[in-house]
Amino acid sequence: MKKSLISIAILGALSNVAMAQSNVTLYGIVDAGIVAERGGINGNVTKLGSGTASASRIGFKGTEDLGGGLNAIFKLEAGVKTDDGALDNSTNRLFNREAYVGLSSKTAGTLTLGRQYTPYYEVLRDVGDPFAMGMAGTAKNLFPVGSTSAVANVTTGTRNDNAVVYKTPSYYGFSGSVSYSLGEQAGDSGAQRQIGASGLYTNGDLNVGIAYNTHNNDTATNPNLRNGHNTLVAANYNFKVVKAYVAYGNNKGLNSSNVAVPNAYSNLPYGNSENTVNALVGLTAPVGDAGTVMASYTRKNDKDPLNRDATQLAVGYSYALSKRTSTYVAFAKINNKNGAAYTVGNNTESGTGDKAFNLGVKHSF
Repeated sequence: MKKSLISIAILGALSNVAMAQSNVTLYGIVDAGIVAERGGINGNVTKLGSGTASASRIGFKGTEDLGGGLNAIFKLEAGVKTDDGALDNSTNRLFNREAYVGLSSKTAGTLTLGRQYTPYYEVLRDVGDPFAMGMAGTAKNLFPVGSTSAVANVTTGTRNDNAVVYKTPSYYGFSGSVSYSLGEQAGDSGAQRQIGASGLYTNGDLNVGIAYNTHNNDTATNPNLRNGHNTLVAANYNFKVVKAYVAYGNNKGLNSSNVAVPNAYSNLPYGNSENTVNALVGLTAPVGDAGTVMASYTRKNDKDPLNRDATQLAVGYSYALSKRTSTYVAFAKINNKNGAAYTVGNNTESGTGDKAFNLGVKHSF
């Protein structure tokens, strides 16, 4: 009897140690709002949108302590549509947002394998965009990352399949990441390959980021296509009363600026530009204890002969009802020139017209 009690006690202790060394977290965001879009070829659109400020999602992430400062990590994240409960993608992928596994060390950095964000996207979202890629003011509308339903072959994209990503620890405020995405095209290991890198510097209220991305556009049937290249520099500084943002991007090559929506304003054939420059200036400012004002001005300078420039002016406001729940309102207007076809979307959708209004609520768990 005593041996049985001792055995049970030992097993219980070992179980507690195992639970302490590994954990799995269930988390998510539920975001829904009224979206009013104007100016498209098919007329006005008013709808209940999902993921307007932050894409609605449900995910699992976990760590296991392997000893010696090394941890195994994983993440599986699925996008969902709050308005109808469907998967938030057109390919019926279950974990369409992120799906990776890897190893992490505080001294050696983190290595992960799977579907992951591109370094370019992370720098623009975390450093350059006062709207953090959400609401009508998102930088996605003119910068080359594309919304979920936009043309798929934008060079930088939001996430890469088949990606191997290494992120360094932070050394005196400096950190970096490198991403290699295998194209997996039979007979041509370089076709559809994508390579990205970024560097970050943080010092008190100052944040600076640079990023580069190149995409091999070759396919099995067309192996001689031009590569797309994107370079980004972004920074923000918190002056306490206002936080200022700037971003500058240079885009060259096939699919380097593929965020325009064909036939948004005309049924005429539309070809995307291959030599453009982006610039953004913006700010966020606290209002009281729980409110935040956001504003930005973004310009797309088309250097191709057609000179299809565009500018966007955006303003928004969010109010934190609690640590996990907030409401938001936003408006943005794009001025397209010389036949440009950029639309005002949000975090999840690419939009249908040259202006849009959002009013919604977001809850995190």
